[in-house]
Amino acid sequence: MPELPEVETVVRTLNRLVAGKTIDRVSVLLPRIIRRPAEPEAFAAALSGQTIQRIERRAKFILFRLDGLTLISHLRMEGRYGVYRADEPVEKHTHVIFHLTDGTELRYRDVRQFGTMDIFRTGEELNLPPLHKLGLEPLDPSFTAALLEQRIGTKSTKLKPLLLNQEAIAGLGNIYVDESLHRAGLHPERPANSLSAGEWEKLHEAIRFVLQEAVDAGGTSIKSYVNGQGEMGMFQQRLLAYGQTGKPCQTCGHLIEKTRLGGRGTHYCPNCQTLSQPGPTQRAR
Repeated sequence: MPELPEVETVVRTLNRLVAGKTIDRVSVLLPRIIRRPAEPEAFAAALSGQTIQRIERRAKFILFRLDGLTLISHLRMEGRYGVYRADEPVEKHTHVIFHLTDGTELRYRDVRQFGTMDIFRTGEELNLPPLHKLGLEPLDPSFTAALLEQRIGTKSTKLKPLLLNQEAIAGLGNIYVDESLHRAGLHPERPANSLSAGEWEKLHEAIRFVLQEAVDAGGTSIKSYVNGQGEMGMFQQRLLAYGQTGKPCQTCGHLIEKTRLGGRGTHYCPNCQTLSQPGPTQRAR
């Protein structure tokens, strides 16, 4: 599933490609993608004549800001957008086509068919599902180590599943939680309430650093992710923990191990990321 850096990359690409363009009409080829309004005809009618003012991101959601309306799209596992000329063949698994007045088309393609689209009057979307319970935005300037500790620091929940909880921190997924915990030197099974003030600082810094590096690299292409121009991300070349099972840790040389935690594959270095609090002689990161 695309995580925050991938969705942010898609948003930036779409802003370059379609912001300012007007929707002439919409073709819904797979009705179950549409959730609000549930009727494809009503969905298409609401968007006809609307101009795409800008595209924004909230957590892993894409927000198309229109003329008083906001279209919220979630890519789920393998959803992707692309811009095409109207005369180009429509690829298999294309489920929604936004026909633009300049003769181009914004097409939504989804092999797994798990993606969703909802329309709201702008201003209502933050108080209703699916956005109403989302947690802290880790790249927002307001996201501080103190706020992170305040939000989750009293919980006895293990770090990995807690950081994956979108009501705690929005946008993090399996890849970037593993990478952040590795960089911070924290074991994924550490209870949140066992961290020291210094460890909260390290975790906050690691989350921000990893996410920003991934955004700058255009995201991580593990399976099928590409941006709106069909380009792969490059952060997979910088992964230190995720998907590195059996490879030497780049900090200490110990082999990266993989376990399952909360049903999710979890990658970590058992030498750098211990369950106990680090002692004064632990190697600096």
